[in-house]
Amino acid sequence: MKDIVVMGAGKIGGAIALMLAASGDYRVTVADRSEAQLAAIEAHPAITTAVVDIADAAALDALLKGRFAVLSAAPFHLTGAIAEAAARTGTHYLDLTEDVATTRKVEALSAGANSAFIPQCGLAPGFISIVAHDLAKNFDSLDSVRMRVGALPQYPSNALNYNLTWSTDGLINEYIEPCEAIVEGRLITVPAMEEREEFSLDGVTYEAFNTSGGLGTLCKTLEGRVRTMNYRTIRYPGHQAIVKALLNDLNLKNRRDVLKDLFENALPATMQDVVVVFVTVCGTKNGRFMQETYANKVYSGVIGGRLMSAIQITTAAGICTVLDLLADGKLPAKGFVRQEEIGFSDFLANRFGRVYDPEATKLARVG
Repeated sequence: MKDIVVMGAGKIGGAIALMLAASGDYRVTVADRSEAQLAAIEAHPAITTAVVDIADAAALDALLKGRFAVLSAAPFHLTGAIAEAAARTGTHYLDLTEDVATTRKVEALSAGANSAFIPQCGLAPGFISIVAHDLAKNFDSLDSVRMRVGALPQYPSNALNYNLTWSTDGLINEYIEPCEAIVEGRLITVPAMEEREEFSLDGVTYEAFNTSGGLGTLCKTLEGRVRTMNYRTIRYPGHQAIVKALLNDLNLKNRRDVLKDLFENALPATMQDVVVVFVTVCGTKNGRFMQETYANKVYSGVIGGRLMSAIQITTAAGICTVLDLLADGKLPAKGFVRQEEIGFSDFLANRFGRVYDPEATKLARVG
C-alpha cells in the first residue's frame, strides 16, 4: 500500500480519500486546518486525519516527508505552497487547480525535480484535455478544437438555473480571470463570460461562454497546429446574463468576498447534479474535412458505499486515475507532466477512470 496525503477536507477531498481507501491499495491521510471539516470525513480503516495549516511550512514538510504523493484539493490560492513543500520533500505532486498562475508556478518548481508534478488532474482542466488531445491525434491537420464542460443541477429551480456543486472560490475565479484561446493560429487572452453560444444535447438546450483555466496546458501543446481552440463552461440559458450583471453592473468582480457570501447563502448545494462533457474537433483526414465528437453525461451515484455528486465523482476519479497511472509506471516519475500526455485508452481502462466511459455508464444505469 502506498501512503498518500490529500490536502483539503472539503467535498472533493473527502471523495478522493474514500475512493483511494476503498481501492485497498492506498493509505490516506486527509489534512486540513479545520477540525470540523476533518470530523466530517467518512470513516474508513485506511483513512486518518491530521490538523495542518498549509501556511506552516515546517508542519507541511513533516507531513509529506516519506509519502508517495500529495494530492491537493485545497483552494487554488493555497496550492502553490503545497507544491513548494512537495519539491522540498521529493514527494509526487498532483492537483486540481484551474488557476493559470498556479500551474505556471508548479511547472517552474518541477524543473530538475526528482518527483512528478502533475497539475490540473480534475475534470476541466484535466479529463477534457485528455479527450481533446486523443481526438486531435486522429487528424492529419487540425482546424478547430472546441471544449465544453458544465456541472449542472438536474432540477434547476432558481433564476440562475444553478446550484453550488463545487468550490465557490474556484467558480468565482473562473468567472473573472482572463481566458486563454487560440484564434486564427495565435494564442491570445480573451475575457471571461463572453462569446456566448447555444447548443442542444439529448433534447436539452444549453448556453456556453468563456471561463478561465479550462484549456490547461493544451493551448501551448497545440499552439501553431490548430486554427481555433477554446474552452467554454456550460450552463442552462439565462445564467450568463445574470452573473454578468452581478460582476459588472454591481462591481462584484472587485468584491469577491461579497459575491462568495451571496452565492453560498442564496444558492443551495445539491447532490442531484449532472456533468456534461462535449468536445468537438474538426480537421483534415485523408484529404477530407471531418469532425469527431465526444459527448457524455455523468450523473451522481454511489461510490465506495457513499452517495456522491457527479462533480465529486468526475473530479475525484480524474485525480485518482492519474495517481494510479503514476503508481503503475505509466507516467513519467519526475518533472512536469501534462494532462495531454495521458493516454485516453489507459484512462478509461483504469478502475477509477471508467466512470467516464459512456458505454460503461449506460450499462450501469440500465443495470
